[in-house]
Amino acid sequence: MANFKVTGERKLGGTVSIGGAKNAVLPILAASSMISGEVILHNCPLLSDVENTLKILKYIGAGVKREGSTLIINSNSVSKSYVPEKYMRLMRSSVLFLGALSSRTGSSRMSLPGGCNIGLRPIDLHLKALADLSAVISYDGKEVCCNAEKSRSADIVLPYPSVGATENAILFSVFLKGKTRIINAAREPEIYDLCSFLNKAGARISGASGSVIEIEGVKKLRPLEYTVMPDRVTAVTFLCIAASTKSALELKNVDYTCFKSELCALMNMGCKLYLSEKSVAIKPSKLKRVKSIATNPYPGFSTDCQPLIASALIKAKGVSEIKEAVFENRFEYAKELIKFGADINVINNKAVIKGVKRLSAANVECKDLRGGAALVTAALSAEGTSYINNIDYIDRGYERLEVQLSNIGADIMRIKNEEKRK
Repeated sequence: MANFKVTGERKLGGTVSIGGAKNAVLPILAASSMISGEVILHNCPLLSDVENTLKILKYIGAGVKREGSTLIINSNSVSKSYVPEKYMRLMRSSVLFLGALSSRTGSSRMSLPGGCNIGLRPIDLHLKALADLSAVISYDGKEVCCNAEKSRSADIVLPYPSVGATENAILFSVFLKGKTRIINAAREPEIYDLCSFLNKAGARISGASGSVIEIEGVKKLRPLEYTVMPDRVTAVTFLCIAASTKSALELKNVDYTCFKSELCALMNMGCKLYLSEKSVAIKPSKLKRVKSIATNPYPGFSTDCQPLIASALIKAKGVSEIKEAVFENRFEYAKELIKFGADINVINNKAVIKGVKRLSAANVECKDLRGGAALVTAALSAEGTSYINNIDYIDRGYERLEVQLSNIGADIMRIKNEEKRK
C-alpha cells in the first residue's frame, strides 16, 4: 500500500495540462466492445479505473494496446457476455458492460459493481431502463442477468437523471430497431462525449446534453478514431489547490464551459480567474466564505467537486455552507480534514465550514476518490509534513498526481508503508 508524503505551505506555479476525462473514457471503452474492428482512442489517462476496464475488455475477448495516452481496442473477437466479480467489484462504471454486452451478444451476466463508499448507489434505475426496453432482468442475490433477445425500442422515463442509467440505456438501444427516447436523461458533458463517439461510429443519437435523448437503431457500428474530452473535475481540483495555496496556475487543454457552476463558486470565493477558449488561469487571492453551495445534477454544482471546494473553503474568511443532495455519505472526508485543524460541522446532508487561519500537518486516510484529492489540497496548504494513506482511491481518477504537483513546485512524494515507519 502506498501513501503520499506532503510538506505544505509552498507556493505553486506553472502550467498543468489536463488529461482525458475519467467519466468519459470509461463508458466509451464499454461502448468499444460493441464495435467489430479497431477503435483508436486518444487522450486516455493512465488511471487504475481505466486499466481495470481494459482488463474487462481483455477478459471478454478484445485486443488491447496502449501507446502513451492512446488506446487501440479491437473487439472483433469479443464473445463472452459474463464479467466476473473480481472485475466488477473494482469500480462503479463496470456496470456499463450490462448494456454494452447485452446489445452486442443478446445477453449479459455480472455481479453488482463496486466503487467508492460515498453512499447507496443501487442500479435499480439501470435495470428499470433496460426492462422498459423489454429486456428480461433477473437477480439471484449475487448476479444480475439481462436477456435482450425480445427487447424493442420504447420510451424510457427516468425518475432521476442518473448518469449511469442514461449511459446504459444508450448503449443498450443503439442496435434496437426503431426509436428509443430517454426522458429526464442526465445532461453531463461526458454523456455528450459518449454520444459523439457513438455517432462517429455510425449510431444515430440526437438530443445529447438535453433532457430528452433519442436513439434510432442501426444495424452495426464502424471502426473509428476519437479523442476523449478533457477532465473537468481534474481542472477544478487544480483550481482549488491553487486557491488554497494562494498560487498562480494556468490550466491547458480545458473546456471551462463544462464546469461553469464550479467556476461561479470559485469566483464567489474571491478567486481571480481568467478564461480563454482552451485554458483557465488563476491568480493568488484572499478567499472569502460562500453563503451556500448545493450539489445538483448537471448543469448544477457537481457532487464530485463538492469535497474539492470544501478543502479550499476551510481557510476562507467567514462561515460557508455546503449541502449535498446526491450521495448521503459524501462528507466522510470531513472527519479527516478536521485532523488538519479545519472547523467543519456536518449535520445530515449539510456541512458548515468556519474558516481558520492555519492548518497543521496530519496523518489522514482517504475514504474515496474526490475526498482523497481534498486531503491532498489541505496537506499542501498545511504547516509541516502530512501523510495521506490509502491513495489507491486517488489513483482511480488522477494520473500520477504527485508527479503533476511536483512539476508545479509541490513537495510531495509517493512512499510505501515501510518507508513511512522509518
